[in-house]
Amino acid sequence: MANEQARHLRRNLTEAERKLWSYLREKADGFHFRKQCPIGPYIADFLCYAVKLVIEVDGGQHGMEDGLERDRQRTAWLEANGYRVIRFWNNDVLGNIEGVAEMIEIALAKESLS
Repeated sequence: MANEQARHLRRNLTEAERKLWSYLREKADGFHFRKQCPIGPYIADFLCYAVKLVIEVDGGQHGMEDGLERDRQRTAWLEANGYRVIRFWNNDVLGNIEGVAEMIEIALAKESLS
C-alpha cells in the first residue's frame, strides 16, 4: 500500500515539490535524494539516506490544527528512528529557492559531520 501511494505521489508532485526536486537533483553537492520515499508508516517528500535527512514541503493544510498534530507525530516518529526532519512551506520553495537551498546545504553539512 505505501509503495503504491508513494508511486502515485511521485507522479503527482506539487509545483513546489517539482521545484525543490529539480534543485536536489542538480545541486545537492553529491548527496543522493529520493522523492516520495516510504519510511515506516510514512512517506517522506524527500530523503537522503546517507545522512538520514528528511525534507518536507508543506502546503496550507499543514498549518491547521489537525495537520500540525499529524506533523508533530510524524516528526517524533522519524526522529525516534534516527532521522532529522526539516520543513519548508510551499511559498518559501516557490518564492525563495535560494534561501531554502542554503538551509538544506547547512543541514547536509551538519549531518555529514555527525
